[in-house]
Amino acid sequence: DNLERELRDLEATYMGKTDDERDSIVKCIYDTKNEISDMSKEITVLRNYNENIKKFISELETLASTNRGNVARKEKEKKSKEISYSKIEVRLDNLLLNLTSEYNLTFEGAKDKYTLYMEEEDARRVVNELKTEIKMLGDVNMNAPSEYSKASERYEFLSKQRDDLLKAEDTLLSIIEETDCIMKERFLETFNKTRGEFQRIFKELFRGGSADIRMVDPDDLLNTGIEIYAEPPGKKLQNISLLSGGEKTFTAISLLFAILSVRPVPFCLLDEIEAALDEANVNSFGEYLSKFRDKTQFILITHKKKTMEFADTLYGITMKEAGISKLVSVRLEDIKV
Repeated sequence: DNLERELRDLEATYMGKTDDERDSIVKCIYDTKNEISDMSKEITVLRNYNENIKKFISELETLASTNRGNVARKEKEKKSKEISYSKIEVRLDNLLLNLTSEYNLTFEGAKDKYTLYMEEEDARRVVNELKTEIKMLGDVNMNAPSEYSKASERYEFLSKQRDDLLKAEDTLLSIIEETDCIMKERFLETFNKTRGEFQRIFKELFRGGSADIRMVDPDDLLNTGIEIYAEPPGKKLQNISLLSGGEKTFTAISLLFAILSVRPVPFCLLDEIEAALDEANVNSFGEYLSKFRDKTQFILITHKKKTMEFADTLYGITMKEAGISKLVSVRLEDIKV
């Protein structure tokens, strides 16, 4: 089809031409075709070269993009390094300032004068411990020498006072010990005498029976308690707490008279001491009370007529008129004579 179409074109071109013109046209056509063929080859080469150029450009663009990423990363690293450098410079300035203000040293002076013989972390730990100890010492007191002198004088004065007090304490303890010994001796002596008198007087007042007083703790004379045992006639020996009211009273009166026999007193006040006694025992009480006339003066508060019979003087209150009290006194010794 191409050849036929080309033949038709040539025939159209040849129409009205001479042979020379036709040969010239044919030659021109073939030369043009050859030129077109050469140009096609050159175009193909150029296209291949263009493809290679495009591929190379693409590679360059990829490399450029990678390089831009690397450049951005490096820029970021650079800024980070610059910030770290600035921080290090600030920290270094602070350290140098701290070295100057706290230790009064320059970097060169500290480097020449002090050498680090241990690990940095160990050195920091030691420094922190020393700083803590310094803080615990507190502020420096410039008046410490004078205060120490005053405190020392005060300490010496108080030490002497303490020594004097200790000597006084030893003296007092010695006196107390000596007094305790005397008290024990006298107490034991008085107790034994009182015990004997109590046993005797109890038998006289009760007209029989037996009684006794005993120490609860004989090994501790200064703190021991005393128990009273009484056995009235016809009863078994028992603690005084098991006796009747009258027997308790008469036993207590017996102990009182026993104490007065051992240690007489010039004056004695008895307040209704015989209130729980019957008439017979009141009579015994009054008779035994008369035995102490020459040693002790007794004042008795009583409502017992029998007790009043043994008194030398009576004092009482009467009310002849309503609301008017009058003191009455009677010297029975004059009447008895």
